[in-house]
Amino acid sequence: MRDLAITLIQHPLEWLQPKQNRAQFQQQIDQIKTPTDLIILPEMFTTGFTMEPQSVFEDTRGPTLQWMHDLAQQKDAAITGSFIVGEKSQFFNRLIFMPPSGDYQQYDKRHLFRMADEQKHYSAGDRKLIVEYRGWRICPMICYDLRFPVWSRNNNDYDLLIYIANWPAARKLHWQALLQARAIENLCFVIGVNRSGVDGNGIPYDGNSMLIDAQGNRLLDMEKSRQCCSETLSYDALLDYRKKFPAFLDADEFTLKSR
Repeated sequence: MRDLAITLIQHPLEWLQPKQNRAQFQQQIDQIKTPTDLIILPEMFTTGFTMEPQSVFEDTRGPTLQWMHDLAQQKDAAITGSFIVGEKSQFFNRLIFMPPSGDYQQYDKRHLFRMADEQKHYSAGDRKLIVEYRGWRICPMICYDLRFPVWSRNNNDYDLLIYIANWPAARKLHWQALLQARAIENLCFVIGVNRSGVDGNGIPYDGNSMLIDAQGNRLLDMEKSRQCCSETLSYDALLDYRKKFPAFLDADEFTLKSR
């Protein structure tokens, strides 16, 4: 099994300016010097975390999806991140996992952040996504999902858990602790990619994008001044630890009820 080269990009977002944000991320991606398999962008990377979806939404074949497709082909790497999609009079905080082939998969955020009334403006998803990509099983989720461990339970069906976010600096401690907890309890690599800067509501973000191994070790912890970092994940190291410490064999069984 091959290792996986990953690139995390955290960046200040221009409020409600999709074209400008795509251009900023394009510049960062163009500067990646080493081969990478997967490029990870933050939640709502074209707009910031807005409760005004009607002004900036795209349809399922809009410019951001095409931009991701073109970049994935150019870089021979998958690209993932979320943006606002309008569909049948509903709005979704939708993550796209775009491989170079263009055969993308999607995940709609399940846990909507009620403290910002997200549930009043967006529709929740009800389907967990696990992507098979270059020999890895990858489970991508979005921001507030991080607080709900039942939804991310690893039944030995994924190797890498990803959270993309607009996670405020005021709750930095929660972000760090919960990412480490998800890695330890699920015996997997965990990546958290957050934005930096200040949004249109005056809320500051410190980035602190992270890469954590299955033992909870922080392999990468990005300060807000850093905008792009690349690392390589060792599949053999992950399998070795799971063999030595197969806690998943003693996990409690449960059934998750649909909402």
